Amino acid sequence: MTADIIRLDNVTKVYGTGDAAVTAVADASLRIAEGDFVTVIGPSGSGKSTLMHILGCLDVPTSGAYSFAGEDVANMKETELARVRNRRIGFVFQQFHLLATMPAWRNVELPLLYRDAANRKEAAINALEQVGLGDRVRHRPNQLSGGQQQRVAIARALVTDPMVILADEPTGNLDSASSREVLGILTRLHDQGRTVILITHDPNVAGIARRIFSMSDGRLREEAAA
Repeated sequence: MTADIIRLDNVTKVYGTGDAAVTAVADASLRIAEGDFVTVIGPSGSGKSTLMHILGCLDVPTSGAYSFAGEDVANMKETELARVRNRRIGFVFQQFHLLATMPAWRNVELPLLYRDAANRKEAAINALEQVGLGDRVRHRPNQLSGGQQQRVAIARALVTDPMVILADEPTGNLDSASSREVLGILTRLHDQGRTVILITHDPNVAGIARRIFSMSDGRLREEAAA
């Protein structure tokens, strides 16, 4: 039986106190196994971004338990959380977050700089080849289309060989053709054995995953399989 990489048990996240308290995530439970492909769908304000921050170790729950690869996130120090973010999770965001003055391969190698890894350029170029940009390694972001910039961002997420790819609205700034291209890459990564979590507001995007969760008013619910 495949072990869970991610396990949430009755997780709640509250911002503020007293009358100003806002519950962004309420009593959420979730299991994601190695090699799984999961989407979380919900409108703006539903709590899905807060959930993404918790899953990505960018934030911690107010209550409940979260374990990543069998380790209790609540007991991790900030340096340990940073190590998980850098080595075990590959992030892809709606905004590409590329450095304008750097060529594609330099943008991709950035996560490796934080751990002084060897052969960084080789690893970055290999990651770019995985997303079909082997001929664009020296192009700067302003020389690339939006879809190509997002593919650079996916390559940057891949370069550390993470346990989980966590994509937050990865098609939100793309046209339909580029969106299909990016979703095709994420699907291919899953087919290769990667664990993928995709956050979206778009039902058409959510439908590419094996498992779909909906989020509403901070509450998470798994939808029945199609």
